[in-house]
Amino acid sequence: MIVVATEDFELYHEAVAALRERGVTFTTVRSDDDLPAATSVLVTAPDDTVSDLPSDVTHIETSADEVRQAVEEALTVLRGSGERTIVGVDPGTRPGIAVLSGEMVVAAFQVPLSDAVAAIRRETDDAVDPLVRVGDGARLQSAQIVNDLEDVPVELVDETGTTPYLGTGARGMGDVLAAVNIAHLEGERVDSRDIDPTAGEIQVIKDRSREQSPENRSIDESLARRVAAGELSIEEALAEHRGEGDENNGGDKGGEGGETVTTDSEITNATDGDESE
Repeated sequence: MIVVATEDFELYHEAVAALRERGVTFTTVRSDDDLPAATSVLVTAPDDTVSDLPSDVTHIETSADEVRQAVEEALTVLRGSGERTIVGVDPGTRPGIAVLSGEMVVAAFQVPLSDAVAAIRRETDDAVDPLVRVGDGARLQSAQIVNDLEDVPVELVDETGTTPYLGTGARGMGDVLAAVNIAHLEGERVDSRDIDPTAGEIQVIKDRSREQSPENRSIDESLARRVAAGELSIEEALAEHRGEGDENNGGDKGGEGGETVTTDSEITNATDGDESE
């Protein structure tokens, strides 16, 4: 565990902010307090007094201006303990991500789906023999994450029962805690995940595109399938849809072949059609 012990208020503020941003497990103590038994890294200012430091604790001196480099150094120490780095992912529109070094959680995040792969890669790029374990729920989002992690070993994990009961004050923590549990479970090694989206999943994407569209438009099924496959974001699909509309007589409503849905009545008809399949 990382411990911040400093009388430098500016360093304290910046260090706590940087560690929270990285989702790192840490604590703070006064510079003259005893260190917790689980301390692996101690962060202080150069002017802080440090005495009787255990031999197995790494001491990092830094300033407020250089605190981010110090945090990266501290994380490197934690991950250099000889334990394997395992990243657990609870997929969804905002995946929960937990990073384990051995049995210890060293970082945790919850980010938009579009940022998930970049966040995972930051944790695995410098790790020795990293492994990513992705839950098999939220099929479309799970497939996007698996397919975009081409250079990292990935296991697909049965995530049944991984979301714990959340008591008072724990609201919003479920996805991250599920990611911790997923990281602890062995799964099936996969290189990719192919998903054929259902009519209901396609309709959800079309509905979301309409919600995000300033023109109250819904993308057509072909674009929705590309979104489902991770080829386009909804924003990109909407932009492409607008371009197609401009080419078809300045955005004539209805589109070609009845694919483009732009009016309330057409959306209702399209929805009824999908539900009847």
